[in-house]
Amino acid sequence: MHTSSHTVLYDPDGLIEAELPLDREPYECLVKAVLAWTGEDTLADRDYEQIALQLTGHARAVASDVRRRADQLPKSSGPRALADVVLREAEGRLSAPIEGTVHCVQNRARMVRALYERLDGLEAAHAPERAAPSGS
Repeated sequence: MHTSSHTVLYDPDGLIEAELPLDREPYECLVKAVLAWTGEDTLADRDYEQIALQLTGHARAVASDVRRRADQLPKSSGPRALADVVLREAEGRLSAPIEGTVHCVQNRARMVRALYERLDGLEAAHAPERAAPSGS
């Protein structure tokens, strides 16, 4: 007898994820706090690792949004080219092993900030398309 209450979703294109807005504010606050750190390490290595894991997971989610938005633009557009550069940089940085250091956490925070800046740039690039006059 099968009594599982779990549903397995098949979503190879990530469309379910695309419908969910990112909870941006808490991560922006975390990024701001992390980038304000100065001086000596005051947390345990495991604490830094946990913060880095949180930022890494969120950076990957934002990178997915950046990729989806960039793919909607023509390949020759400047905003898409810049998004591709930022995404390649993010891929490289996020594939580096996580260390329990301030430096590692701050690098992840900078990556989240850069990805949000690029996402905002792509939103602005799409805005003229949505606001284009309708031939009246």
